[in-house]
Amino acid sequence: MKPTHILPPLLAALALTLAGAGGAYGSGDTVRPDFAHPLPDIPGKSLVAVEVDYAPGGASLPHHHARSAFIYAYVVSGRIVSQVAGQPERIYAAGESWHELPGAHHVVSRNASDTEPARLLAVFIVDTDDKNLTTLDEQKSRDE
Repeated sequence: MKPTHILPPLLAALALTLAGAGGAYGSGDTVRPDFAHPLPDIPGKSLVAVEVDYAPGGASLPHHHARSAFIYAYVVSGRIVSQVAGQPERIYAAGESWHELPGAHHVVSRNASDTEPARLLAVFIVDTDDKNLTTLDEQKSRDE
């Protein structure tokens, strides 16, 4: 494969990561891109990873994920309270993981501790042209 053929998908994946995964989504959380890479065997799909750091007592606001995004979440450190609509709230400790289906409504995502930080790794399999990995509920209601 010529380098010129791989450049557009790489740029698209980078734009996807920067547009939809940077910044903060609540009080006491920080989201930062880790990597993005088009999947060579699945045209139009990319693998994108972000790290979410929660300060003690920190939380993300309720949000939806991209309709194309299958998500694997892994607790790197600390304990995370998570709930997707229609499922019970659960506490995950370091080393535990869960998945979220495309279009999931993430109603609870927060640090379980008021004294220790926590870190989550979220890996998305997503359409390369999806521009926002996460849309806050308040943004969604404004856009509708």
